Amino acid sequence: MVTATILFALAAVGGAVMAALRLGGRELPPTGLAMLHGILAAAGLITLIVTIVGNVVPTLAVASLIGFIIAALGGFTLFFLFHLKKRALPIPIMLVHATVAVISFILLLVVLFK
Repeated sequence: MVTATILFALAAVGGAVMAALRLGGRELPPTGLAMLHGILAAAGLITLIVTIVGNVVPTLAVASLIGFIIAALGGFTLFFLFHLKKRALPIPIMLVHATVAVISFILLLVVLFK
């Protein structure tokens, strides 16, 4: 779970930069940053899935995984329905995506440091 946590932390840095850009008035973040954010988050998600599947893990780890899956759906929506079509990222969707991801990350940290 340590590797997944590191990957999600790196993805979060990119997400925070993109959120700051959007809240600062920029309609779209740089495509490279958006792609790096998605790749790091996807790698974290895959790593977490591999860690959890077939193992006995705390319920909070499963809750974290479910949250990250939901956050990923929001990320796909933002990237494929808005970013690639050069449409401004909707702030409400971005905030829900970020909130779910942050809650999931906190749950993962609780599991890791418990």
